[in-house]
Amino acid sequence: MKITFLMFFLFISFAANAQIQPVAPKKLMVIDSYNQYLASVKSNPNNQLVEIKKLIPNIKLDIRYATKNNFMQQVMYNQARAFARKPVVESLKKVQAELNKKGLGLKIFDGYRPYTITVAFYKKASDKNFVANPAKGSKHNRGCAVDLTIINLKTGKEILMPTPYDSFSAAAAANYPGVSAEVKKNRDFLIAIMKKQKLNVLENEWWHYDFQGWQNYALMDIPFEKL
Repeated sequence: MKITFLMFFLFISFAANAQIQPVAPKKLMVIDSYNQYLASVKSNPNNQLVEIKKLIPNIKLDIRYATKNNFMQQVMYNQARAFARKPVVESLKKVQAELNKKGLGLKIFDGYRPYTITVAFYKKASDKNFVANPAKGSKHNRGCAVDLTIINLKTGKEILMPTPYDSFSAAAAANYPGVSAEVKKNRDFLIAIMKKQKLNVLENEWWHYDFQGWQNYALMDIPFEKL
């Protein structure tokens, strides 16, 4: 009886101790070696970070983080270029072709974002809800997210959307109800045409689209200059 009680006491003590032991966080895996990146592309061509403009020459770029015209109010990128994984760019090419038939086209604000930039965003952003937590990394860091809008090809102007790019207001949400009929039509049209090509809108940013299957791609910290 004493032995049974002792074993029970030891079991309870062990269980209680196990509950209070801190769980070591998983180390975030980020590819920051160019050779490692090249090896990943060799093993799977879909891992290639393709320059969007090269595959879609008539797409318009407005890379805000290469300027001071962004919520950080400082230059974050040394080069005004946009990249994404190969399947992502192929999807964008299909979207662009469909839009062109309607006299419309895509304007890209951002694509692949090196992990180091995400860390800088998080440190300086006033509203953390609108920036990715570096502890998890961003889909932009995976080359599987794009920020964009639609332009009229004749005028080159953006069609009406609920907010400007990178707005921190509630109206930036993909389903925000308090917009005009025209704006809702434009926003829903963009969301729908992107979804057809496996690019899904982020619920609090009408301009942000994540590629279906982003989980299959590693976080990256390769600077534009090397790509």
